[in-house]
Amino acid sequence: MVTMLDVSLRAGVSKATVSRVLNGTGQVKESTRNQVFKAMEELDYRPNFLARSLANRTSNSIGLVVSSFDGFYFGRLLQQASRQAELHGKQLIVTDGHDTPEREELAVQMLADRRCDAIILYTRFMSEKAILALIDATPMPLIIINRELFQAHDKCVFFEQQDAAFQAVDYLITQHHRDIACITAPIHTPTGKARLMGYRKALEKHGIRWDPAKVKYGDSTMTRGYELCQQMLQEGVKFSALFACNDDMALGASKAIWQAGLRIPQDISLFGFDDAPSARWLEPGLSTVYLPIDNMITTAIDQAIKLVNNEQIAAIPPFTGTLVLRESVAVGPGSKA
Repeated sequence: MVTMLDVSLRAGVSKATVSRVLNGTGQVKESTRNQVFKAMEELDYRPNFLARSLANRTSNSIGLVVSSFDGFYFGRLLQQASRQAELHGKQLIVTDGHDTPEREELAVQMLADRRCDAIILYTRFMSEKAILALIDATPMPLIIINRELFQAHDKCVFFEQQDAAFQAVDYLITQHHRDIACITAPIHTPTGKARLMGYRKALEKHGIRWDPAKVKYGDSTMTRGYELCQQMLQEGVKFSALFACNDDMALGASKAIWQAGLRIPQDISLFGFDDAPSARWLEPGLSTVYLPIDNMITTAIDQAIKLVNNEQIAAIPPFTGTLVLRESVAVGPGSKA
């Protein structure tokens, strides 16, 4: 049977270095890590993680709870999470929180029962009080994505949702649009509330009156984006630009605009959020906000590993969005005033 010592001899490194590579602990050069993996492959070495887990009282795994498995957004998150866990020599165990606080809490408890070394929770609906209680009750490090926790800044990774929405709507206003409609993300979520607040703050900055008729409350699906945009057009709501709080709803809205005999961007400018792969292929290309979910999940896992290794950690600065400007926005009618 091939041993760790055989791998170390083939790779030309110490047995301790091979152990660090396998456990994802300590500092190891990328070139050295590659040498070890190459030696393992050449020798067909399969580490006995179960035996090591029993001996070290660690599972060599990272648990991840996501809100759902739908859509490109969580596909990107899962792909990067898998890569980052592997870099640390950890297995990724993923479960679905089904977009309910109760199921998310049960999922965390299940991963804790499996003795994951650390757990990452992406939550949309759980209250801050419930999250903080869960952090205290979970015996291993628990890192939260998508929520700002004032009492646990070092254990949360979040995105400046309000500021990103503000920047998008502010840009539309600088392009001389003053009649700007909005289709929100689910308004009972912190994300939905923050993006709507960003829309309102941009209007307020430029002295534009809030008009409830121009706001429809969506659910992040193409179907609802289509239905709500169609509803506004049928109701005779006047708008020269539409800010949809995610790209799927923007795509649905684009069909309603086209069916009404209107053109994008000549008649109505359209702005989305998330920079989905489909955004660049819409004709014309959809202007949107890029959200750095890859960097966020990487940071969350790195922070969890530091806690597992009893390293000192600091609060993580909030992530910010980037406006991706394509052809779906034209200069608005205000330029003629």
